[in-house]
Amino acid sequence: MSYFIDRRLNGKNKSAVNRQRFLRRYKAQIKKSLSEAINKRSVTDIGHGESVSIPIDDIREPAFHQGGGGDRTRVHPGNDQFITRDRIERNPPGGSGGSGQGDASQQGDGEDGFSFSVSKDEYLDLLFDDLELPNLQKTHQPQLTEFKVHRAGYTANGVPSNISVVRSLQNSLARRTAMTAAKRRRLKELEQALEALQHQEPAQLLEQEQLRCEMAELKAAIARVPFIDTFDLRYKNFEKRPEPSSQAVMFCLMDVSGSMDQATKDMAKRFYILLYLFLSRSYKNVEVVYIRHHTQAKEVDEQEFFYSQETGGTIVSSALKLMDEVIKQRYDPQQWNIYAAQASDGDNWADDSPLCHQLLATQLLPVVRYYSYIEITRRAHQTLWREYEQLQRQFDNFAIQQIREPGDIYPIFRELFQRQVTSS
Repeated sequence: MSYFIDRRLNGKNKSAVNRQRFLRRYKAQIKKSLSEAINKRSVTDIGHGESVSIPIDDIREPAFHQGGGGDRTRVHPGNDQFITRDRIERNPPGGSGGSGQGDASQQGDGEDGFSFSVSKDEYLDLLFDDLELPNLQKTHQPQLTEFKVHRAGYTANGVPSNISVVRSLQNSLARRTAMTAAKRRRLKELEQALEALQHQEPAQLLEQEQLRCEMAELKAAIARVPFIDTFDLRYKNFEKRPEPSSQAVMFCLMDVSGSMDQATKDMAKRFYILLYLFLSRSYKNVEVVYIRHHTQAKEVDEQEFFYSQETGGTIVSSALKLMDEVIKQRYDPQQWNIYAAQASDGDNWADDSPLCHQLLATQLLPVVRYYSYIEITRRAHQTLWREYEQLQRQFDNFAIQQIREPGDIYPIFRELFQRQVTSS
């Protein structure tokens, strides 16, 4: 008989494997529930876990039943209400097979939706599934290959600063055990023999003295084995491995002018928080540059970007000029993947919109991997949108989208950063 023991490490949660299988099987339904839940959350709670509900009909499993088979004759009772080809109406809401919602009903039973909680990690994994930074792979050029030092086991030769004390002592203990094991076994036998002679009558003094001499020689031989030898020493080994450089920086440009009311700013912050969570979750060492602008642009930190109350007029080109200056000072396009996301309500000085077109076309779009513009407004598009529409037709790495209400944020975010399918 064979026995199979599951030694997978699930911690205290013994159903972790089944839980992951459930999340994979009903990913579409769960992602739909999560996208709906995003709109109801506050800005500060977007990155936390979530409790989601799935309609019970969506998780029912098909079942197989034994067929009747053969010919059967049945007698059905008649009725005084229906005849052949009559259409029978469905049960009213709240009746048998209902969803458990709506008004109370005097007849029938209902079923509630299936509710469960997802952790923060599961929530973010589902939230950013199948998303990526566009065109990131295009910067993996041979001349950007860097060599980084990695641990590579132990070596018998090295400098004193790299000595591994623990591994050296382990080798010393193993060597001393191997070299003295036979002597210690012999010493133990002699001790037992000496004890037996001491209890005999008359005393065997000569034999006892011989045993003591041999024991002294064995103890001296054991003591002569050095505590540590040069053969025991082990040093930490390091080697350089080539690693392609894939440095990336994301510029976040947000309009904080007076035309941006609180609801519009809140939607812009939701978009940027999703972007920040996506970058920190999916990529390592991605730098983020935050730029707020009204008539003047200023580079700020994360706290000021999301919570500062400063406002003013609107000159969009000020943010684009500052972004161009920062790129030239700190981010060489030959060594960095440069991305940008701009959010605004579309208001701008009419004379400034053509300047924005020029700055993007001549300075920024030729050096960035991807530039996305999100206009948050319910009103008709103005000059800035029309200028950007021309850029979208000219540049493949430029995308524009409109957000009208909070429910548009997550679908548009997924559309902007959807994983590109490369044809082989």
